Amino acid sequence: MEIFETVKTRRSIRKFKPDPVPEALIREILETARWSPSWGNTQAWEIAVITGEALERLRTANRQSFLDKVIPKPDTPMPAVWPELQKQRYQGIGKKVLTALSIAREDREGRLRYSGDMSSFFGAPCLLLFCVDRSLAREYAMLDIGLIVQTVCLLAHARGLGSCILAASVSYPALIRKIIPIPDTKAIIIGAAMGYPDTEAPVNQFTRDRANPDEFALWFK
Repeated sequence: MEIFETVKTRRSIRKFKPDPVPEALIREILETARWSPSWGNTQAWEIAVITGEALERLRTANRQSFLDKVIPKPDTPMPAVWPELQKQRYQGIGKKVLTALSIAREDREGRLRYSGDMSSFFGAPCLLLFCVDRSLAREYAMLDIGLIVQTVCLLAHARGLGSCILAASVSYPALIRKIIPIPDTKAIIIGAAMGYPDTEAPVNQFTRDRANPDEFALWFK
């Protein structure tokens, strides 16, 4: 797949097929993703690849923690406040998702069901958790994590897979560590669900929006 097409057509997948992703394909993606840039070539990332029984245990426990209203305590806290423009965009994508799922704004049960699906990683057969050592300055480490996360997601798309970068997958790091042996010396930054997309699902088909470059690019000559 040509790189410009890959970038433009990759999207967040919110419903996956149950078909497992071959380990050889995951390894191919990681083999190429290791060439992602990083500060000073430090390559500070560590990736936990979770599938099979371990993933099912984590999926069930993560969803139950959400339903039980356990307060999230991610290793990297989510922002409490967003600037108005970003808040509008966030609300806009939420509205599009719920509309695609035919969930009305006042349908609390439907919204809860969707949030439960998100906490279940949308049924993806593979979850990648991206981690860094806690001793690193988080500002630089987060940049490197972002670079390899995008690279992995683009490579997955180029191989016919879908992905969804999910803050909901790292809301309960203590829970994760009970199932996956990630030491407390490592900060769990973000997770990416991966699998074959259900291309017929309306939630994977709605029109996406992006700002025009003139809205965010400043030119100096």
